[in-house]
Amino acid sequence: MNPIDTIMMILLTIGVLSAGMAFSKQGKNITSFFAAGGAVPWQTSGLSLFMSFFSAGTFVVWGSVAYLHGWVAISIQWTMALAGLLVGTWIAPRWHRTGSLTVAEYIDKRLGVHIQKTYTFLFLFISLFLTASFLYPVAKIVEVSTGLDLNLCIILLGAFCILYVSAGGLWAVVSTDVLQFIILMAAIIIVVPLSLERVDGLHALLSQLPDRYFQLTANEYPLLFILAFGLYNAIFLGGNWAYVQRFTCVRTSTDAKRVGWFFAALYFVSPILWMLPPMVYYLLNPSLGVMESEGAYLMMCKEVLPKGILGLMIGGMIFATTSAMNSKLNIASGVVTNDLYKRFYPHSSQRRLMLVARLSTVAFGVISILIALLIQHMGGVVNVVISLAALTGVPLYLPVIWTLFSRRQTGSTVLATTITTLMVNVVFKFAVPVLTGFTFSRTGEMVFGCALPIIMLAAFEIYFILTGKTSNRYAEYAAWEQANNAKRNALTAQAQAEAKSENTYSKRIIGLGIFFIGLAIALLGLLSEGHTMLVTGTGACFMLIGVALTWSIKKTMKTRTSND
Repeated sequence: MNPIDTIMMILLTIGVLSAGMAFSKQGKNITSFFAAGGAVPWQTSGLSLFMSFFSAGTFVVWGSVAYLHGWVAISIQWTMALAGLLVGTWIAPRWHRTGSLTVAEYIDKRLGVHIQKTYTFLFLFISLFLTASFLYPVAKIVEVSTGLDLNLCIILLGAFCILYVSAGGLWAVVSTDVLQFIILMAAIIIVVPLSLERVDGLHALLSQLPDRYFQLTANEYPLLFILAFGLYNAIFLGGNWAYVQRFTCVRTSTDAKRVGWFFAALYFVSPILWMLPPMVYYLLNPSLGVMESEGAYLMMCKEVLPKGILGLMIGGMIFATTSAMNSKLNIASGVVTNDLYKRFYPHSSQRRLMLVARLSTVAFGVISILIALLIQHMGGVVNVVISLAALTGVPLYLPVIWTLFSRRQTGSTVLATTITTLMVNVVFKFAVPVLTGFTFSRTGEMVFGCALPIIMLAAFEIYFILTGKTSNRYAEYAAWEQANNAKRNALTAQAQAEAKSENTYSKRIIGLGIFFIGLAIALLGLLSEGHTMLVTGTGACFMLIGVALTWSIKKTMKTRTSND
């Protein structure tokens, strides 16, 4: 990689770290640290949710599908947009109305402390491996791009995430997510027209690609798989504890809906831009095999991007993936602090709880780094970890989502569904192929993984309806939810002022960050040998956005001061 690209990556790292560390004095209590005082704008939370759901695997996995099969890669990703619409319409506002700081707190009140402990153990255990699985491939990208030792890359990236998440909490996470989105989109805005230029434009691309490229499905990805994958994404998006945090950190249930809808809109537009470069690369080099096609996106970037912008692109991919890791660090720390430590020490001061929150973030991050360091010695374990994530997603999250809408399900039925379906899924994934030679197809695995917990929960629900039974804990929970919402709506004047102050501070950091990202791109455009207008113009546009955002914040603060 060119030295200018390396310098660009270093500058981006310093900039994102500085933005995150700028929030080190903002989180004064655990509500602010884990829920941002319930004051995050829905646009910011929606972007953060989008970046938390996104990873470099989007370019590697779906980029490979786009290179090999064409439009079906976009069809698959559009299921995420559909999932956002479903979750935003029904599940997100329901989570917001619980008034819970974490999903674990909701499980405790709705299903009981023993059920909560079991789910907390499962969540934290799985999250350790998922966090490591996010960290390892990003470190691999840095190793390939820079030549640094892989272990050193894992440690540096892990420390980078731990530092600003433990310092700034959720405000640091969501604010840097927005900046990471800007970095990524700036690179994509540049790479797409340059890629199309290599094949004489969009019309030439469409006329030269094979007919199979324009089919919405493929033999390996039939309609049934796509529908099942969409259902899986809806459950994963609506139940994953880190993603639920994005619905509960906004002010109202209507804002929670908008978070889901905004996520859906982004996932409707973005895949079209993301998947064009690997499709273009097929025309330049149609000989890549299945494994080689995983690098189609980066190969296209290397073909067309000017010096420095490749570093911007790789940096965007890296930060997009670390965003998912940051979310998991913050929510895992929230569970440890609010749902474990606080239970044993209920009278702890806010200062003590904040110390526990930061220490647990560091501890969880260090363990994830250690697991990531071991991955390279375990041969293929990343695929196993990702498979386990797919196997555990519906069993772990769907039963809890179901209880949001049902007063009949009990802790016993919910836990029985989770444990049974987890065990059955693991047996069919790992034991049955060895013992009998039978393996599910990709479609069969996805359909079976979604159908079994739905069937079990529906059977319990029908039984309770026929017998006229309701959960013994539901009336108590309903009273708690009502009281919790009343408490949240009756914020003191001081708490409201602190939330507004943190919100304004976040916007100021984001505005400055966007300006300097634009400035760096514009300077790279002036230094580049070709495509100066495109690169410099893109940078100038982002500079203007940063200036406009910063100016509007100053105007708002001046108005607020005069009113006071």
